[in-house]
Amino acid sequence: MTTTPGDPDRTSGAPTVPTTGTPTALASSPVPVPGVGEALDARNALALSLAVADIELPAIDVRTPWAEVGEHPQPALVHLGVCSPAVARALADVIRKGATP
Repeated sequence: MTTTPGDPDRTSGAPTVPTTGTPTALASSPVPVPGVGEALDARNALALSLAVADIELPAIDVRTPWAEVGEHPQPALVHLGVCSPAVARALADVIRKGATP
């Protein structure tokens, strides 16, 4: 679970992100899914960067594609989920400020 800055349950000043856990789809997958560790690391890095900017994507997670797609297992993906219009605008502002022309 990701907490937002100012959350009364926080115990430190550093943003918190999920650092462990296997997504449910991965726990029951009969086919080995490549790239799960990389996807989890990427999810955590993105959640931490967003938390520093005071932005939370509440449904950020790691997902796996359907096993039936193609001959070879598809790699795990970072799923950004859905967010409110206010969060989408804040995310767009942060990206715009950090973008180089």
